[in-house]
Amino acid sequence: MKRLQIKTDEEIGIMRESCLLVSKVHELIAQELKIGKTGLELDKLAEEFIRDHHAKPSFKGYGGFPYTLCISPNYTVVHGFPNGKPFTETDMVSIDCGVYFKGFHGDCAYSYAFGRVDSETLRLMEVTKQSLHHAISLVKAGYRTGDLGNEIQTLCEKNGYSVVRELVGHGVGRDLHEAPDVPNYGKKGKGEILKKNTVIAIEPMINLGKKEVYTAQDKWTVNTNDHKMSAHYEHTVWVKLDSAEALTRHDWCEEAIKKNKELVFV
Repeated sequence: MKRLQIKTDEEIGIMRESCLLVSKVHELIAQELKIGKTGLELDKLAEEFIRDHHAKPSFKGYGGFPYTLCISPNYTVVHGFPNGKPFTETDMVSIDCGVYFKGFHGDCAYSYAFGRVDSETLRLMEVTKQSLHHAISLVKAGYRTGDLGNEIQTLCEKNGYSVVRELVGHGVGRDLHEAPDVPNYGKKGKGEILKKNTVIAIEPMINLGKKEVYTAQDKWTVNTNDHKMSAHYEHTVWVKLDSAEALTRHDWCEEAIKKNKELVFV
Protein backbone atom coordinates (compact mmCIF):
# COMPACT_ATOMS: atom_id res chain seq x y z
CA MET A 1 0.00 0.00 0.00
CA LYS A 2 1.30 3.47 -0.86
CA ARG A 3 1.98 5.72 2.10
CA LEU A 4 0.37 9.10 2.64
CA GLN A 5 2.61 11.92 1.44
CA ILE A 6 2.76 14.61 4.10
CA LYS A 7 3.63 17.98 2.57
CA THR A 8 5.72 20.69 4.18
CA ASP A 9 4.24 24.17 4.50
CA GLU A 10 6.56 25.27 1.68
CA GLU A 11 5.29 22.47 -0.56
CA ILE A 12 1.69 23.43 0.22
CA GLY A 13 2.57 26.95 -0.94
CA ILE A 14 3.89 25.63 -4.24
CA MET A 15 0.82 23.45 -4.66
CA ARG A 16 -1.34 26.51 -4.13
CA GLU A 17 0.36 28.05 -7.18
CA SER A 18 -0.29 25.01 -9.37
CA CYS A 19 -3.88 24.88 -8.13
CA LEU A 20 -4.50 28.56 -8.86
CA LEU A 21 -3.11 28.07 -12.35
CA VAL A 22 -5.46 25.15 -13.10
CA SER A 23 -8.30 27.30 -11.72
CA LYS A 24 -7.35 29.96 -14.25
CA VAL A 25 -7.62 27.34 -16.99
CA HIS A 26 -11.23 26.76 -15.95
CA GLU A 27 -11.86 30.49 -16.01
CA LEU A 28 -10.58 30.53 -19.61
CA ILE A 29 -12.77 27.54 -20.49
CA ALA A 30 -15.85 29.26 -19.05
CA GLN A 31 -15.11 32.30 -21.21
CA GLU A 32 -14.54 30.32 -24.40
CA LEU A 33 -17.16 27.55 -24.09
CA LYS A 34 -19.69 28.40 -26.79
CA ILE A 35 -22.28 26.65 -28.93
CA GLY A 36 -20.51 25.51 -32.09
CA LYS A 37 -17.07 25.32 -30.49
CA THR A 38 -15.37 21.93 -30.25
CA GLY A 39 -13.50 20.10 -27.55
CA LEU A 40 -10.37 20.08 -29.70
CA GLU A 41 -10.45 23.88 -29.85
CA LEU A 42 -10.74 24.13 -26.06
CA ASP A 43 -7.97 21.59 -25.59
CA LYS A 44 -5.59 23.61 -27.78
CA LEU A 45 -6.39 26.82 -25.88
CA ALA A 46 -5.86 25.14 -22.52
CA GLU A 47 -2.52 23.62 -23.48
CA GLU A 48 -1.24 26.92 -24.89
CA PHE A 49 -2.34 28.75 -21.73
CA ILE A 50 -0.64 26.24 -19.44
CA ARG A 51 2.63 26.24 -21.39
CA ASP A 52 2.59 30.04 -21.66
CA HIS A 53 2.63 30.06 -17.85
CA HIS A 54 5.75 27.84 -17.74
CA ALA A 55 3.81 24.78 -16.64
CA LYS A 56 2.87 21.45 -18.21
CA PRO A 57 -0.50 19.72 -18.69
CA SER A 58 -0.67 16.94 -16.09
CA PHE A 59 -2.88 14.69 -18.17
CA LYS A 60 -1.14 14.81 -21.56
CA GLY A 61 0.91 11.66 -21.88
CA TYR A 62 -0.20 10.34 -18.47
CA GLY A 63 -0.65 6.61 -19.01
CA GLY A 64 -0.85 7.40 -22.71
CA PHE A 65 -3.72 9.90 -22.43
CA PRO A 66 -3.31 12.09 -25.55
CA TYR A 67 -4.89 15.41 -24.50
CA THR A 68 -4.62 18.27 -22.03
CA LEU A 69 -8.30 18.20 -21.02
CA CYS A 70 -10.73 15.42 -20.23
CA ILE A 71 -13.97 16.57 -21.89
CA SER A 72 -16.95 14.45 -20.89
CA PRO A 73 -20.34 15.51 -22.29
CA ASN A 74 -23.73 14.35 -21.08
CA TYR A 75 -23.60 10.63 -20.25
CA THR A 76 -19.79 10.45 -20.28
CA VAL A 77 -18.65 10.31 -16.65
CA VAL A 78 -14.94 11.09 -17.00
CA HIS A 79 -11.85 10.77 -19.23
CA GLY A 80 -13.60 11.78 -22.45
CA PHE A 81 -11.41 12.68 -25.43
CA PRO A 82 -11.74 16.17 -26.89
CA ASN A 83 -13.09 15.83 -30.42
CA GLY A 84 -14.31 17.83 -33.39
CA LYS A 85 -18.03 17.61 -32.60
CA PRO A 86 -19.50 21.09 -31.98
CA PHE A 87 -21.19 21.73 -28.64
CA THR A 88 -24.96 22.25 -28.75
CA GLU A 89 -27.41 24.21 -26.59
CA THR A 90 -28.61 21.03 -24.84
CA ASP A 91 -25.15 19.79 -23.77
CA MET A 92 -23.87 19.45 -20.24
CA VAL A 93 -20.08 19.14 -20.36
CA SER A 94 -17.79 18.02 -17.54
CA ILE A 95 -14.22 19.24 -17.98
CA ASP A 96 -11.26 18.02 -15.94
CA CYS A 97 -7.78 19.56 -16.07
CA GLY A 98 -4.48 19.06 -14.31
CA VAL A 99 -1.44 21.36 -14.20
CA TYR A 100 2.15 20.42 -13.28
CA PHE A 101 4.06 23.43 -11.97
CA LYS A 102 7.30 23.63 -9.98
CA GLY A 103 7.22 19.90 -9.30
CA PHE A 104 3.63 19.61 -8.08
CA HIS A 105 0.21 18.92 -9.60
CA GLY A 106 -3.09 20.77 -9.26
CA ASP A 107 -6.29 18.99 -10.30
CA CYS A 108 -9.74 20.51 -10.85
CA ALA A 109 -13.01 19.61 -12.58
CA TYR A 110 -16.27 21.43 -13.25
CA SER A 111 -19.51 20.61 -15.07
CA TYR A 112 -20.83 23.29 -17.45
CA ALA A 113 -24.39 23.58 -18.79
CA PHE A 114 -25.56 25.24 -21.98
CA GLY A 115 -28.80 27.21 -22.10
CA ARG A 116 -31.27 24.45 -22.91
CA VAL A 117 -30.03 21.75 -20.54
CA ASP A 118 -33.11 20.28 -18.85
CA SER A 119 -34.02 21.03 -15.25
CA GLU A 120 -33.45 17.42 -14.18
CA THR A 121 -29.79 17.66 -15.24
CA LEU A 122 -29.35 21.07 -13.64
CA ARG A 123 -30.57 19.64 -10.36
CA LEU A 124 -28.09 16.74 -10.66
CA MET A 125 -25.29 19.27 -11.16
CA GLU A 126 -26.45 21.32 -8.19
CA VAL A 127 -26.51 18.35 -5.81
CA THR A 128 -23.17 17.00 -7.05
CA LYS A 129 -21.49 20.36 -6.44
CA GLN A 130 -23.22 20.61 -3.07
CA SER A 131 -21.84 17.20 -2.08
CA LEU A 132 -18.30 18.39 -2.85
CA HIS A 133 -18.66 21.52 -0.72
CA HIS A 134 -20.26 19.50 2.07
CA ALA A 135 -17.38 17.02 2.13
CA ILE A 136 -14.75 19.78 2.24
CA SER A 137 -16.56 21.43 5.15
CA LEU A 138 -16.17 18.25 7.23
CA VAL A 139 -12.61 17.19 6.38
CA LYS A 140 -9.81 17.71 8.92
CA ALA A 141 -6.89 15.75 10.34
CA GLY A 142 -8.17 12.51 11.87
CA TYR A 143 -11.15 12.28 9.51
CA ARG A 144 -11.46 8.99 7.63
CA THR A 145 -11.94 8.56 3.91
CA GLY A 146 -14.91 6.30 4.67
CA ASP A 147 -16.57 9.12 6.59
CA LEU A 148 -16.02 11.47 3.65
CA GLY A 149 -17.36 8.99 1.12
CA ASN A 150 -20.36 8.20 3.29
CA GLU A 151 -21.32 11.88 3.49
CA ILE A 152 -21.19 12.28 -0.30
CA GLN A 153 -23.06 9.03 -0.88
CA THR A 154 -25.78 9.82 1.66
CA LEU A 155 -26.43 13.30 0.29
CA CYS A 156 -26.54 12.19 -3.35
CA GLU A 157 -28.59 9.03 -2.81
CA LYS A 158 -31.06 10.95 -0.63
CA ASN A 159 -31.73 13.07 -3.74
CA GLY A 160 -32.29 9.99 -5.90
CA TYR A 161 -28.89 9.84 -7.63
CA SER A 162 -26.26 7.10 -7.77
CA VAL A 163 -22.54 7.14 -7.01
CA VAL A 164 -20.00 5.69 -9.44
CA ARG A 165 -17.93 2.97 -7.74
CA GLU A 166 -15.17 2.32 -10.28
CA LEU A 167 -13.64 5.82 -10.07
CA VAL A 168 -12.51 7.66 -6.95
CA GLY A 169 -10.66 10.72 -5.75
CA HIS A 170 -7.01 10.47 -4.73
CA GLY A 171 -4.02 12.05 -3.09
CA VAL A 172 -2.23 14.75 -5.10
CA GLY A 173 1.30 16.11 -4.95
CA ARG A 174 4.52 15.35 -6.78
CA ASP A 175 2.51 12.58 -8.46
CA LEU A 176 -0.89 13.18 -10.03
CA HIS A 177 -2.33 10.18 -8.19
CA GLU A 178 -1.01 9.47 -4.71
CA ALA A 179 -2.36 7.70 -1.63
CA PRO A 180 -5.01 7.62 -0.35
CA ASP A 181 -7.91 6.61 -2.54
CA VAL A 182 -10.83 8.93 -1.78
CA PRO A 183 -14.09 7.14 -2.72
CA ASN A 184 -17.41 8.98 -3.01
CA TYR A 185 -19.10 6.18 -1.09
CA GLY A 186 -18.23 4.25 2.05
CA LYS A 187 -18.93 3.42 5.68
CA LYS A 188 -18.34 5.70 8.62
CA GLY A 189 -15.33 4.75 10.70
CA LYS A 190 -13.68 2.94 7.76
CA GLY A 191 -10.92 3.91 5.36
CA GLU A 192 -7.64 5.73 5.81
CA ILE A 193 -7.17 8.39 8.46
CA LEU A 194 -6.28 11.74 6.89
CA LYS A 195 -3.31 13.52 8.40
CA LYS A 196 -2.39 17.18 8.65
CA ASN A 197 -0.78 18.48 5.44
CA THR A 198 -2.02 15.68 3.23
CA VAL A 199 -3.53 16.96 -0.03
CA ILE A 200 -6.38 15.09 -1.69
CA ALA A 201 -8.57 15.45 -4.74
CA ILE A 202 -12.21 15.15 -3.76
CA GLU A 203 -14.27 14.56 -6.90
CA PRO A 204 -17.87 13.34 -6.76
CA MET A 205 -18.94 11.57 -9.96
CA ILE A 206 -22.70 11.25 -9.67
CA ASN A 207 -25.21 9.70 -12.09
CA LEU A 208 -28.79 10.69 -12.80
CA GLY A 209 -29.65 7.04 -13.40
CA LYS A 210 -27.96 3.86 -12.21
CA LYS A 211 -24.40 3.66 -10.94
CA GLU A 212 -23.09 1.18 -13.51
CA VAL A 213 -20.57 2.41 -16.10
CA TYR A 214 -18.51 1.02 -18.97
CA THR A 215 -15.27 2.01 -20.69
CA ALA A 216 -15.42 2.73 -24.42
CA GLN A 217 -13.18 1.15 -27.07
CA ASP A 218 -10.61 3.95 -26.71
CA LYS A 219 -9.87 2.42 -23.27
CA TRP A 220 -10.33 5.81 -21.57
CA THR A 221 -13.84 7.23 -21.99
CA VAL A 222 -16.14 6.11 -19.17
CA ASN A 223 -19.89 6.27 -19.89
CA THR A 224 -23.00 5.49 -17.88
CA ASN A 225 -24.51 2.12 -18.85
CA ASP A 226 -27.99 3.61 -19.20
CA HIS A 227 -26.72 6.72 -21.05
CA LYS A 228 -28.28 9.01 -18.46
CA MET A 229 -26.44 12.16 -17.44
CA SER A 230 -23.45 12.22 -15.10
CA ALA A 231 -21.96 15.26 -13.31
CA HIS A 232 -18.41 15.73 -12.00
CA TYR A 233 -16.87 18.40 -9.78
CA GLU A 234 -13.41 18.35 -8.22
CA HIS A 235 -11.23 20.37 -5.89
CA THR A 236 -7.66 19.78 -4.74
CA VAL A 237 -7.99 20.02 -0.96
CA TRP A 238 -5.43 20.72 1.77
CA VAL A 239 -6.16 18.80 4.97
CA LYS A 240 -5.36 21.01 7.97
CA LEU A 241 -5.46 20.28 11.70
CA ASP A 242 -9.03 21.43 12.36
CA SER A 243 -10.41 22.07 8.87
CA ALA A 244 -9.69 21.77 5.16
CA GLU A 245 -9.12 24.29 2.39
CA ALA A 246 -9.74 23.97 -1.35
CA LEU A 247 -6.51 25.03 -3.05
CA THR A 248 -8.30 25.12 -6.40
CA ARG A 249 -11.02 27.68 -7.02
CA HIS A 250 -14.36 27.48 -8.80
CA ASP A 251 -15.39 31.08 -8.20
CA TRP A 252 -13.32 32.41 -11.11
CA CYS A 253 -14.96 30.11 -13.66
CA GLU A 254 -18.36 30.71 -12.05
CA GLU A 255 -18.01 34.47 -12.52
CA ALA A 256 -17.12 33.81 -16.16
CA ILE A 257 -20.15 31.50 -16.53
CA LYS A 258 -22.43 34.29 -15.33
CA LYS A 259 -21.02 36.57 -18.05
CA ASN A 260 -21.22 33.92 -20.77
CA LYS A 261 -24.74 34.27 -22.22
CA GLU A 262 -24.67 30.73 -23.64
CA LEU A 263 -24.04 29.02 -20.30
CA VAL A 264 -26.27 28.52 -17.25
CA PHE A 265 -24.91 29.05 -13.74
CA VAL A 266 -25.96 26.25 -11.39
